[in-house]
Amino acid sequence: MKAGTILLNGSYAPSLLNFRGPLIRDLIDRGYEVHVSAPGINSEIRAKLRELSAQVIDLPLVRTGTSILGDLSYFRALRKIIDAIRPDLVVGYTIKPNIWGSLAARSCSVRSASMVTGLGYAFAKASRRKDRLLTGISRRLYRLATDANDVVIFQNPDDLTDFVAAGCLGRPDKARIVNGSGVDIMHYAPVPLPREPVFLMIARLLGAKGTREYAAAASILSKRHPDWRFLLVGFLDKGPDCVDTDELAHWQENGIEYLGEKGDIREAMREASVYVLPSYREGTPRSVLEAMAMGRPVITSDAPGCRETVTDGRNGLLVPVRDAKALTVAMERLGQDAELRARMGAESISIARDKYSVDKVNHSLIEYLGL
Repeated sequence: MKAGTILLNGSYAPSLLNFRGPLIRDLIDRGYEVHVSAPGINSEIRAKLRELSAQVIDLPLVRTGTSILGDLSYFRALRKIIDAIRPDLVVGYTIKPNIWGSLAARSCSVRSASMVTGLGYAFAKASRRKDRLLTGISRRLYRLATDANDVVIFQNPDDLTDFVAAGCLGRPDKARIVNGSGVDIMHYAPVPLPREPVFLMIARLLGAKGTREYAAAASILSKRHPDWRFLLVGFLDKGPDCVDTDELAHWQENGIEYLGEKGDIREAMREASVYVLPSYREGTPRSVLEAMAMGRPVITSDAPGCRETVTDGRNGLLVPVRDAKALTVAMERLGQDAELRARMGAESISIARDKYSVDKVNHSLIEYLGL
């Protein structure tokens, strides 16, 4: 017997599988009919979602744009879908599905929930008047959306604190916190560490991910230790914070091995003996959880979302945000100590299993959603 109907909205098609696939599976196993939406769903992703028995909807959305007309078009498309399927609950993750999905659900008298997987441009420090205006509008829209939500789910306490301080959540009693989106510890099973120092970073090629600090550290360390390797996986994103092809080429001339975008990161992770993510801020960085599950020591920044994944000195090292020098020191420390890498990698596995297992995270998530 069908338990009910859920509409899950995302802004990036691969994330429906990579980040939310286990949640979709768990909801369907509980008897729910699950519809999922995102822009640009290709045939491969569509087929895999249908294998889970999800109903797939490709909706128009410019993920990184600020076009009012484009966002209103997305809102109207969501309303049309909600009117057609009459879900019992609309759930969004990332800013545009959270805002427009929640407002569309309210306009159709349907329950909704938002999953705040990180604080984006609505919380960035803006210097230009235009950017400050967009920030103000985004925060007001988020407040309207969360006013409509039954529950708002965060991935770390810093995001919740800053979200409330920015006026985006009028009722903090609606908030719940989960340990990220979880990691499938069977899929990302531990593999032996390579004996030699091989560093890996996986991220969209944006400045805020700490890519420039990683490239700077790689440039210094590749000269000191010519036999060390520095791998980078990710895609060239768009926007004012993106890394362009010329900058990437310069990095490649100075120590970085760029592997492009990877649908399955396990092969790259097998090559690595240390995982590095010097991001300026995250919800909970999924790539770090995958690295931990596979037994990698982690170097990440002492920043919201990142600091929750690493106990400094236990399963990795924390470094200050935007500090390439400190990152270089931390990378050299782990690069020179194979025994420390092995010990920290083993601790990563333990933490991933105890705290971040996707089964445990989804159990909490489903409970908070009232399902």
